[in-house]
Amino acid sequence: LCRQYDVLIVGAGVAGSALAHALSTITSKLRALPLRIALLEHSLAEPDRIVGELLQPTGVAALQKLGLESCLEGIDAIPEHGYCVVQSGRVIHIPYPDGRQGRSFHHSRFIMALRERARWASGVDVVEATVNELIEEPFFADPITIADGCFSNFRNTVIGKALRESSMRSRFCGVILKSTRLPIPQHSTVGLVKGHGPVLLYQILEHDTHMLVAVKHPVPHVLKGHIFRDVVPQLPASLHVSIHEALDKDRIRCMPNSVLPAVEQGGKYTREGVILHGDAWHMHHPLTGSSMNVALHAIVILSKLLAKVNIRNQDQMSSLLSTWYCCFASTINILSFALYDLFGADGLRNLAVLRTGCFKYFEHGGEYVIATSPSLLAYHFFAPLMVSPHLWEYPGLAVRDVKVLLTAYVVFGPLLWSEIRWW
Repeated sequence: LCRQYDVLIVGAGVAGSALAHALSTITSKLRALPLRIALLEHSLAEPDRIVGELLQPTGVAALQKLGLESCLEGIDAIPEHGYCVVQSGRVIHIPYPDGRQGRSFHHSRFIMALRERARWASGVDVVEATVNELIEEPFFADPITIADGCFSNFRNTVIGKALRESSMRSRFCGVILKSTRLPIPQHSTVGLVKGHGPVLLYQILEHDTHMLVAVKHPVPHVLKGHIFRDVVPQLPASLHVSIHEALDKDRIRCMPNSVLPAVEQGGKYTREGVILHGDAWHMHHPLTGSSMNVALHAIVILSKLLAKVNIRNQDQMSSLLSTWYCCFASTINILSFALYDLFGADGLRNLAVLRTGCFKYFEHGGEYVIATSPSLLAYHFFAPLMVSPHLWEYPGLAVRDVKVLLTAYVVFGPLLWSEIRWW
């Protein structure tokens, strides 16, 4: 270990480990020697989490750009070819377009593979250590990047007055199903449960399938009873036996589904010399498996930008952070929360119309789930109105159609506003 580093990264999860490896490969005329990087993690033991196990094709592509595609090898990752949406016995196949593939895997195996690549990267020291505070003087490194996850200890310190309030929409409560066959193999399954939040199922090992049940706050006192009574009967019958066995044998583990819109860093209210990234900066709903995809895409952009600046020049770093924020991918996050709001709500007639149209629109394929720009996503989100009962078919329902359109705006508009404020 050396005492002085060029970059110090706090947190060796997906974002931190990927950034450490990416920075080790930077070559620039602005510096004669490679960067010296310290990657700090409070525990280098194998992590134990129930999310961060589904990588869409965009995330796989980001891994390839970072030179980390080998992290998907040797961990028994499962190819993912799209989504399967089920509701009331209906099954809709949503393949990824153009034959693209995602991956699903055991979270801990993927993390350990990323850490191992970071450990062997040139100029990177992986250190087991706990960071308690940020000091003003550049003792170890400048800049410092913080990727200590959704429960970040440094978010308030770094963002300051610019911080937006996080909110918890629901919880995902999960169990592992053994030797289960999904309705469409190698496809993530989304079960739409009437009156309750959606259920996400995906294979993580040859004989293990993770089931995550979205449970609204407050969590029912008898959670297993709620799942047995209200959720399981609305899922495909082929899953019932394995779900009952898992609930009888295993404990249910829960994780909060929080939203935290990103804010621009480098401004007058944020702390100089420190960069937040990953879930410490921006939290995503796990319904579409968005968190790792967005984090890896952000690392691709950030590492390219860092190669072009003097990292000790605060003016250049501030400009870089502004550019990074403008390039940040909010599309998947908007989609995940819009779909949860649409399918997790109950009792509203106009939302029922939107759900019906959206379910029909799913039949058009996977372009919806990998929309790559906010304008394209807006088109795909409002397009289901064209296949819902509307004024072109029933002129007498014109008033109701306006109400449905307003409902769609109420669902989509605030998400777009919170994620992208270019106007």
